[in-house]
Amino acid sequence: MKLWHTLLASFWTTLRQLRRRDTLEYPEQEPTLGERWRGRPVLTRDPDGEERCVACELCSAVCPTQCIALEGADRPDGRRFAQSFRINFARCIYCGLCEEACPTVAIQLSPEFAFAKTERGDFVYHKEALLIDGTGKHPEYRYYDHAGVRIQALPAQAHCDPRSNLP
Repeated sequence: MKLWHTLLASFWTTLRQLRRRDTLEYPEQEPTLGERWRGRPVLTRDPDGEERCVACELCSAVCPTQCIALEGADRPDGRRFAQSFRINFARCIYCGLCEEACPTVAIQLSPEFAFAKTERGDFVYHKEALLIDGTGKHPEYRYYDHAGVRIQALPAQAHCDPRSNLP
């Protein structure tokens, strides 16, 4: 008798769930994402339109899968920038450590989650594809104003004679 009661109770639970609809018709209905959803990383800009990334390489150092690669360079006004920036999304685990490590809030995780590709090489995004026009989650943040660093051109160094240091 107890076996029949258990079977009927489980069958009743199954029948109750048939009325419930949790399935969304995806392309027509967008799912609601949580506030702390971690999607595709993007590079943001200052409110002035300048790139925020100063090529400190902290994001690539903290990345557990080593999917971020970048090279830095100096502009004539003394400010550093990322000459090349590359993320391999086939290796990225969307952990958010790159966003936390960035002192300039240049790299941020967007709510984008659907970007399927057919070729593995298409998952490698370069700086042009990662850089967005907006400021992201921090619209008024300027790293150089916040850090108190003045941007100015460095004076040209005079030619140094290496023989002048000899005794």
